[in-house]
Amino acid sequence: MSLFLGIDTSNYTTSTALFNSETDEMFQQKKLLPVKQGQLGLRQSDAVFHHTAQLHSLFSQLVKDIDVNQIAAIGVSVKPRPIDGSYMPCFTVGENTAKILSSALKVPLFQFSHQEGHISAALFSSKRDDLFSDNFIAFHVSGGTTEAVIAKGCGDGFSAELVASSLDLHAGQAIDRVGVMLGLDFPCGAELEKLALKNTEKISVHPSIKGCDCCLSGIENICRKLLSDGKSPCYVSAYCLEYIRKTLMMMTDRLLEKYGRLPLVFAGGVMSNTIIKNSFTKKYNAVFAKPCYSTDNAAGIAYLAYRKFKNVHT
Repeated sequence: MSLFLGIDTSNYTTSTALFNSETDEMFQQKKLLPVKQGQLGLRQSDAVFHHTAQLHSLFSQLVKDIDVNQIAAIGVSVKPRPIDGSYMPCFTVGENTAKILSSALKVPLFQFSHQEGHISAALFSSKRDDLFSDNFIAFHVSGGTTEAVIAKGCGDGFSAELVASSLDLHAGQAIDRVGVMLGLDFPCGAELEKLALKNTEKISVHPSIKGCDCCLSGIENICRKLLSDGKSPCYVSAYCLEYIRKTLMMMTDRLLEKYGRLPLVFAGGVMSNTIIKNSFTKKYNAVFAKPCYSTDNAAGIAYLAYRKFKNVHT
């Protein structure tokens, strides 16, 4: 048996993945949760409903051409972060489905956090398996998280110690709020980036940093004022992304100063932004997930299940 199933039901994507350990191929089926025009997100009760409605069809598509008896183990994200007390109702959809499949197929079930899945996806897609046995600094930047952790590899996975975060708004939230302000569809990251790339005006930003932590809540008000002062949507989009880029860069510099020149890994939907990625790759030679593995996905969970299974059964 060489297939490993991953399931992730986070905000705002229902996601399934299969990793083939013989061919090193990853197959994904995922779908965004529906958010109405002008809204900034979903209540957890609505997210649970939509995950429940979407998960079975994604799984059916994922396994339509494979023998499910080749599934050796299942991995699932059961909480946002790898700490006690971390909880979000939408993860129960994936967890319960994984438990049913584990019982039906009589295969092991491994539970992980959403954050571990993001970091794992970055390591898998960048072919940096060596970091599973090393220490590194990992940023997880998305709509629900803006954090940096010291990840300590242990062969089949890693532990994560929180060392920096946003003290208020998350980077993905800021992008979506500015995007909705500009009339873009939620989630707004891709469309905001397209607008920002058209800007030709010079931009100067002054991020709010406290130690290694940051504050991002001011972006929304600044961008609203810029828009009311007559600045173009392209300029406002570029300002928002430049504020986030410079904030993350200042956090990174302070963490490297504090903890030494550890390898850097960047994961999460915000880090698929090419403006930020190109800048950080050039300055830090940092590890990034490929775009298809940057947004919320089960691929990293499937890969963690494979590594856990391999270690347990070696």
